[in-house]
Amino acid sequence: MQKLTFTIKGMHCASCTVRNEDAMKALPGVTQASVNLATHKALVEYDESKVKDEQIFDAVRKEGYEVIKNDAGGHGDMNGHDHSKMDKDETKESGKKALFAILLTIPVVAIGMFGVSFTYSPIVAAVLTAIVIFGTGFQFHKGMLGQLKHLRANMDTLVSIGTIAAFAFSLYGMQAGMTESYFETGAVITALILLGKYFEAKSRGQASEAIMKLMQLGAKEARVMRNGVEHMVPIEEVQIGDVLLIKPGEKIPVDAIVESGSSSVDEAMLTGESMPEGKKVGDQVFGATINISGALTVKANKIGKDTVLAQIVRLVEEAQTKKAPTQKLADQISSVFVPIVLVLAVVTALGWYFVSGDITTGIINAVAVLVIACPCALGLATPTAIMVGTGIGAKGGILIKSGEALEKGKGITTMVFDKTGTLTIGKPQVTDIIAFGRSEDDVLQSAASLEKLSEHPLATAIINKAKERNLALGAPSDFANTSGKGVSGNMNGKKYFVGSTAEINSDKIEKLENEAKTVIAITEDGVLIGLIAEADTLRPESIEAVSLLKKKGIESVMITGDNQKTAEAIARLAGIEKVYAKVLPGGKQDIVKELQAQGKKVAFVGDGINDAPALVQANLGIAVGTGTDIAIEAGDIVLMKGNPIKAIEAVALASLTFKTIKQNMFWAFGYNVVAIPLAAFGLLNPMIAALAMAFSSVSVIGNSLRIKRAKLL
Repeated sequence: MQKLTFTIKGMHCASCTVRNEDAMKALPGVTQASVNLATHKALVEYDESKVKDEQIFDAVRKEGYEVIKNDAGGHGDMNGHDHSKMDKDETKESGKKALFAILLTIPVVAIGMFGVSFTYSPIVAAVLTAIVIFGTGFQFHKGMLGQLKHLRANMDTLVSIGTIAAFAFSLYGMQAGMTESYFETGAVITALILLGKYFEAKSRGQASEAIMKLMQLGAKEARVMRNGVEHMVPIEEVQIGDVLLIKPGEKIPVDAIVESGSSSVDEAMLTGESMPEGKKVGDQVFGATINISGALTVKANKIGKDTVLAQIVRLVEEAQTKKAPTQKLADQISSVFVPIVLVLAVVTALGWYFVSGDITTGIINAVAVLVIACPCALGLATPTAIMVGTGIGAKGGILIKSGEALEKGKGITTMVFDKTGTLTIGKPQVTDIIAFGRSEDDVLQSAASLEKLSEHPLATAIINKAKERNLALGAPSDFANTSGKGVSGNMNGKKYFVGSTAEINSDKIEKLENEAKTVIAITEDGVLIGLIAEADTLRPESIEAVSLLKKKGIESVMITGDNQKTAEAIARLAGIEKVYAKVLPGGKQDIVKELQAQGKKVAFVGDGINDAPALVQANLGIAVGTGTDIAIEAGDIVLMKGNPIKAIEAVALASLTFKTIKQNMFWAFGYNVVAIPLAAFGLLNPMIAALAMAFSSVSVIGNSLRIKRAKLL
């Protein structure tokens, strides 16, 4: 199975997206096709053994639309077609059309509405109106004809028929010597709809700016070291295995492993965290992050579409293209909406004629029905909110994988956390050093000197603590590692042991173990000189996260495979009351089911392979991006940083975005429900109808943009 993304030009309403989706889904081998009106993008999943890219493109072209391919064929390369430039060009072009139409419409309005009269004024009005309707408004007639070939109708059909009807009736009136002319109706309708299209394009550009900014974050050049000489090369020329030099203040060009040097790196664009990350030899660094302090030499291990930044862009683009269930409903309604409106317009014209004998009023009111009913706002209600919501999330290190995830995030009552790596840091750290008859540093130095020859995870924590304190480590002789007990060796003529406390009686050991800490003894010639306690410590943000959930009325639950004592100690520190300990991997999913059976709507936050079933089972699965690929794949939302507060932000963002979608849908539906009867009963002038229709889409986009200014927590 392959995924293909490309851009479709010429779409104007939700029914356009449905036509294209249906055309692509009709092809053998296409399993899924989703088209987004706001981004003009299509996302297609297909079996490449049954259907080729060009066949998919042709299906769209046959519907009367233009296809713009990505440079890499649309298979996820972020260096594809410059959509930002396309959006700017579209905005500029629509602005020019609108301005030209308005300038030509002004004299038509002066003649028709304000009684400005001169020789040949009706002819001047007719000529200018023809230029506005058939020249600047040509796109609507072209779109209408394209749909007519397939015996279908869309928003272009409504505008085209409405404006042509007004123009044709005015020509008839002029020939018949009627005192009133309606040329200004067609001209004003076209001009106002074009003005609305300009504002819509401009607003849509603002809605999609987050993804554009993400794409622009990458470095343009890289400093490659070849034979000891620096070469500045375009980013496209960097190969896996190239050694790069990154100086302080520079962007890291690609994903790479640190070969030499140490520094602090600003990873805010990936994680949303403001604090820089310390980097040393062997650490992974990511493209588009910023090297702050020291010079780094790194070896490229991921380039182009495989970098983390490219994957984030791809994930966000897919999320913006995939449809939420609410949007699918709106699209289905829109697909039958236009034919219904055409029937209503005919009924309006005939109704007025048979009731009052006034065909003029009937035609004008029918034009108002056609123009007011364009379902643009309906098609933009959901995708614009998703665009803004997913864009803001990506900027803050929260990757929302689909519009459906936003709907899943509403009404969460219980948040379940995996312990290790989610609420805790996920690796042991030294928490206490207790010295007997000497300094803490002496005890730590002795322990670390022996442990540097061990590969035990507890040893790593001791060595890291010694490095933190800049302690010089000794070189032990006669080193021995006794399985299950510890390590021993000689230094400075004395025998040292670092390991189990099983044969040592001490109140201090008991106290530390009651705090769910692992205690290590250090002896010198058989005499206890110190104790070092280690634990997988609680993340600093975990306490605040649980407190925030309480304020929001959301219950916190912790699940762990760890023992009861350790689980209770961590939960007590975090402020969590409900704890499930000694849970086997499959048991996490069962507990989520149990909570759901109690009527709770559950969000599960986890990072391990054993969390994947629970992530899928939960109403909303939130995977921590520092975890395993399988957990990330299973989650609805991915957090780029293991910060539990981000999980709460994710739920808040999902709720806010879904609330905005509901508001947009209410106004889009409500607008049509109220406006169409008003137009049919002659209570809405066609020009006012055009103004209302033109700005209904802008109002929906404007409401979506409000998400940007909202405070999540």
